[in-house]
Amino acid sequence: MNSHIKRDVILLEGSERRTLEQEMIIEEPLAIRVEGEPYSVVMRTPGNEIFHVAGFCLAEGLVSHPDDFASIGFCSEDDTNVATVTLSPVRKNQVSDLLERRGFVSQTSCGICGKEVIKDMQQIMVPCKDQMKISADQAIECVNRISDHQEIYEKTEAAHAALIFDSDLKIMSSAEDVGRHNALDKAIGEVFMAGNIKKAKLGVLSSRISYEMVQKAARAELTFLIGMSRPTALAVELGRSLNMTIACFKKNRFQVYSGEDRF
Repeated sequence: MNSHIKRDVILLEGSERRTLEQEMIIEEPLAIRVEGEPYSVVMRTPGNEIFHVAGFCLAEGLVSHPDDFASIGFCSEDDTNVATVTLSPVRKNQVSDLLERRGFVSQTSCGICGKEVIKDMQQIMVPCKDQMKISADQAIECVNRISDHQEIYEKTEAAHAALIFDSDLKIMSSAEDVGRHNALDKAIGEVFMAGNIKKAKLGVLSSRISYEMVQKAARAELTFLIGMSRPTALAVELGRSLNMTIACFKKNRFQVYSGEDRF
């Protein structure tokens, strides 16, 4: 499936007016069905659907291990993008309360629905106990590597990216998407489905860090989350409560908002 498409655009420069062709990122809905019922619809860039759905389900608390899935399917026929998730019988019973509250979710795709949801979701996130330390220079080097994994952005100037690193600061996965939440889900989902989520330590985002992004990182048990602009106040509050290191690198300044003892 294509991630971008060519379209004509009118360029105005002073009194000059001309038409040129530009690559534009594709945005399409992905309907996620869990146990045969609608769960969420997310707007995303086509590609890596299985990883996307896996990371999404991990963030939502629907799964905690790849074996919690009985199956993940994806159908894009007839212009209908639908992903179907079936849980193992044991896991289905464990998350029955989440499945019964479909009108109250999704909580991690693009916004959350009040303090009760925040309280509920915090119950499935475990504070970080990892004592791993890195230098600011190492963190900045990780941030600088994101440009090597932004092929869609280079063509469209409209994609977010996410990278996942291990304890040796080697890249485990990368993903791009029109949505920053989706990019992180895809990157985490790839590591998760490979059974390597315990090795994941650091996430780098081309975007700001919001509450939902910290939530996704926490469900993946990441120790560090670094963005390209300031995080939200609620994201920092959650990061501190989870002992996660939250930082950003912008305009040649490295700023740490929580977990500063790891630097």
